[in-house]
Amino acid sequence: MSAELFLEIGTEEIPAGFIPKALKDMQRLLCKELDQARIAYGEVQTFATPRRLCIAIADVARLQQRQELEVTGPPARIAFDAEGKPTKAAEGFARTNGIDVSEVQTIETPKGEYLFISKVIEGGDSASQLPSILESVISNIPFRKSMRWKDLDVRFARPVHWIVALYGGKIVPFTFGDIQAGNLSRGHRFMAPAEFPVSGLDDYLSKAEAQHVIPQVEKRRQLIEAQLAELATKLGGRINPDPELLEEVSYLVETPQALAGNIEERFLALPPELLITSMREHQRYFTLVDAKGKLLPHFITIANTIVSDPSVVIAGNERVLRPRLSDAMFFWQKDQETPLEARLEPLKKVVYQAKLGTSYEKIERFQILATELAEQLNPAIKGLVARAALLAKCDLETGMVYEFPELQGVMGREYALLEGEDPRVATAIFEHYLPTQAGGELPSDDVGTFVSLADKMDTLCGCFSVGLIPTGTADPYALRRAAIGILTIILEGGLKISIPSLVARSVALLEQKANRSLDEISAEVIEFIRLRFVNLLGAQNYPNDVVDAVLSASFNDPVDALARVKALAELKSRADFEPLAVAFKRVVNIIKGGIEQKIDPSLFESDCEKNLHLQL
Repeated sequence: MSAELFLEIGTEEIPAGFIPKALKDMQRLLCKELDQARIAYGEVQTFATPRRLCIAIADVARLQQRQELEVTGPPARIAFDAEGKPTKAAEGFARTNGIDVSEVQTIETPKGEYLFISKVIEGGDSASQLPSILESVISNIPFRKSMRWKDLDVRFARPVHWIVALYGGKIVPFTFGDIQAGNLSRGHRFMAPAEFPVSGLDDYLSKAEAQHVIPQVEKRRQLIEAQLAELATKLGGRINPDPELLEEVSYLVETPQALAGNIEERFLALPPELLITSMREHQRYFTLVDAKGKLLPHFITIANTIVSDPSVVIAGNERVLRPRLSDAMFFWQKDQETPLEARLEPLKKVVYQAKLGTSYEKIERFQILATELAEQLNPAIKGLVARAALLAKCDLETGMVYEFPELQGVMGREYALLEGEDPRVATAIFEHYLPTQAGGELPSDDVGTFVSLADKMDTLCGCFSVGLIPTGTADPYALRRAAIGILTIILEGGLKISIPSLVARSVALLEQKANRSLDEISAEVIEFIRLRFVNLLGAQNYPNDVVDAVLSASFNDPVDALARVKALAELKSRADFEPLAVAFKRVVNIIKGGIEQKIDPSLFESDCEKNLHLQL
């Protein structure tokens, strides 16, 4: 016999970024508790809106599973005294396992005679376990930030206002803070705030939707996508793709309604990325583009209520947007009064990292490194690379980037183009930050490639030079991402670069900052990059033993190493690889000390020997 378990935690609005992880943690915690309580269960489903976290588990067993326990205790020699009476060790063992000491048995093991208990724990009523389980789950959901309210000794992401807890349609009684679990949920805060009774998941979903709440995240997302597409078509364009914004907005509303507003034509003179970022970050607006990808003078916002007069809401959004874009226009015009290169001087006072000096010092280091890479791989662009590296960080001192940090690189490119810099230099200013994530876009040109490699290598070696090394999951300077970025750029570009040489040169430029020997730092950085390479190849499904074999033999040129990994992986898949490996191992074992004699073909006795020598 089994029944459905349903839990809804009703709260004040939870930040959208908290919800996906909270759902995973709630499911993990509840399943763990049921497993530990020996309660079998079936399919698990989770639901969420800004005001509620829900979980439903089908086929939760009415009875706990029967458990057979066999427990070995202390040695018999210390469990009984000389007269055969139980000692404190035997009494403690019996007491811990809930039996009388007279019920303890002994068992013969290879190590001697030991105390032994064999017992069966019959399954109890699951319903009696659920109150403490659900209370524990709610109390232990971890949030990035949590809060207390009133004078209660409980914490949650936001104050809890109601709890629905049902097992087989009946209330699971428990208290969290001052909230008693029951069967009453609530509708949309503004359109249907009244309570409504719930008997189970299906009943909840149908009644919630009637109360203007769509608990299913995916259903809301699909509804938003459909509304966006419909409005965009009416406005003669299409939605500028933004999966992250779509994901966030899906967690900001309970019942979505898409509304379109207009952008004043004068603001379209601003760079598209600036308009998009301003509307996205501050207002959560979707932008539209035409068939050629040009930004249209419209935006779409997703309201959390079905409004009777959309024009009022649209006008309000346009009124809020206007001053924000006016600010952006001011910064755009003001920044152009000062050339990019003139912003180098202020960077001499900007601390990049306390132990590594200023941003200007960083520029000096990676400019040298980037220029040397160009000299080695493409001397014709050496001047462009030097110029791009010099200007790469100048936009950090602009008002626009101060207001919108996520536009670093973008604004540098735009200002460089306005000042008449070579387009390849302007592009490199933007692209030297690439890739920004695994599998992300890479620099499109050697100028950006060399500056990107140099900047990332300086960051990596600089942090290692002063002991800022990642530990566990902590990586505040994103050094793992920098190392993967370096490897990805080299591999995708087919660049013949020696990692040890590049690291050694970068570390040498940091000599005045380093707090350890340069050789020690270089060795640590090379090993750090090698381990990222191992992970990178493992993610591409190359056999672990092949990767380990190749990289243990040599890790210098990543392009060459990858070619050897591919070759060995292909060879390993052949039917004759295993006997070949065995034969090779035998030969290696025979000549462990090596052979210094020259081969004398006149001593060959058979054709196979002659053919082998010829092939070698």
